[in-house]
Amino acid sequence: MQFQLTSDFIENIAQLIAKKDGNALREVLQDFHFADIAELLEELKSGQATYLIKQLESDLTSEALMELDDDVREKILERLSPKEIAAELEELDTDDAADIIAELDEKIQQKVIDKIEDQEHAADIVELLKYDEDTAGALMAKELVQVKETWTVAGCVREMRRQAENVTRVHSIYVTNKEGKLTGRLSLKDLLTAEAKTKISDVFIPKVDYVTVHTENEEVARIMQKYDLEAIPVVDDNGILMGRITIDDIVDFIKDEAEKDYQMAAGISQDVEADDGILTLTKARLPWLFLGLLGGVGAAFIMGGFEEILNKHAILLLFTPLIAAMAGNVGVQSSAIIVQGLANDDVKGSIGNRLLKEMFLAMLNGAALSIVLFFFIWAWKGTIDYGLSISISLFVVIIVAGIIGTFIPLFLDKRGVDPAIATGPFITTSNDIFGILIYLWIAKMILGI
Repeated sequence: MQFQLTSDFIENIAQLIAKKDGNALREVLQDFHFADIAELLEELKSGQATYLIKQLESDLTSEALMELDDDVREKILERLSPKEIAAELEELDTDDAADIIAELDEKIQQKVIDKIEDQEHAADIVELLKYDEDTAGALMAKELVQVKETWTVAGCVREMRRQAENVTRVHSIYVTNKEGKLTGRLSLKDLLTAEAKTKISDVFIPKVDYVTVHTENEEVARIMQKYDLEAIPVVDDNGILMGRITIDDIVDFIKDEAEKDYQMAAGISQDVEADDGILTLTKARLPWLFLGLLGGVGAAFIMGGFEEILNKHAILLLFTPLIAAMAGNVGVQSSAIIVQGLANDDVKGSIGNRLLKEMFLAMLNGAALSIVLFFFIWAWKGTIDYGLSISISLFVVIIVAGIIGTFIPLFLDKRGVDPAIATGPFITTSNDIFGILIYLWIAKMILGI
């Protein structure tokens, strides 16, 4: 049965913490999954959560810490001593431990590392901290199972048993030469069916997908998705096997990127959470709101330049919101498709071909919508001039909005800028301005003054 965190349960745990009854806490929570512990910790006050962390075994609380929201984990770590933090890190894989170390104040980092009893584990964590944050080197874990191609099957099995003690999940067995260069992978089936004296070089599979320590995380995710990999080895510039990246690391990365892109699309320029402070949230939202304000002022200036025709044909004012809304909607649709395609590496061919395709698509959609709008205005006002001017304007605006919505994310991607920034207020505001300008200019051409 799935664990359900109730208010009564939280209150019970809080009371045990208030009584400092560590034995009772351990008895209640000893069989809980670390994800359930993390959910409980997020509902407690920082002091209560810290006390609970200190009472439970590190093999449970270390994994729970990794499940916590960054802000919650930061508050708990601030209340733990370097020795207590080190005890948690010793239970984690090197990649997770390095992530936590990176979140600590620089003055505390070295103190924590010095308190880690397993010197090899500490050295591996320090090594991971040297890589750029968005590369495979920083994402990988050092824990893996590797065998030498010169070993026999019997010797390989003995060594695998020793190595597997430090590996949470054995996704793959990697084969290296005597210099440590990755040469292939080993099938468990082939290992079990081979004779004990058979050399690994006679049974391993030389074809293996890999990335380098400098490969960007997005490229790692693309490769693992394309080839449906549960894990992928990481090598250095000389081909030496350095570590591995597992699917759970990639899922976490994809989730973080999706959240960031979603916030960008909504016009939030920083990585924020719903429970962040008002000042933090304001800083994240205000720049894009300011852009929207400038766009509105620009649209007002444009309309001011057509004041005479607007005074004479007041009906044009009634359809201004529709034109602006359609321009924004079409632009966002086009940019969203392109951004998604870029993220999945599905956008192929030249920018020109993509723009041409989007233009024909916009023409088809624009024609259908414009015809409906024309007959609506004709039936309402009984005049063809208004129907033609407004419906033709809508047709042209949809085409232009589709082209802009396609071009901008492609252009940003070519410039090395995250194209997700183009799917929010940036596209909406720019298309509003262009839409109103085109609308009033075409109306002036058809209706005159």
